[in-house]
Amino acid sequence: MLSRQTLNRIIIIGFMVLVGFALAKAIYHNSILGIIMALTSLGAGIYFLYLMAKAKEEMEAGDASR
Repeated sequence: MLSRQTLNRIIIIGFMVLVGFALAKAIYHNSILGIIMALTSLGAGIYFLYLMAKAKEEMEAGDASR
């Protein structure tokens, strides 16, 4: 069985690969709407990772203060 951290990394990498594929297909087909949607998804994924890192940092800081 995979650990929780490994599974989370696989899911995140899979999401980023799919967004990259969608962006490549949109560029190939010259679809402006597809490019915008793929870049929006990429931005949302990166922002999610930022929020997760910030939340983890705050949780660790809260545990240290106890």
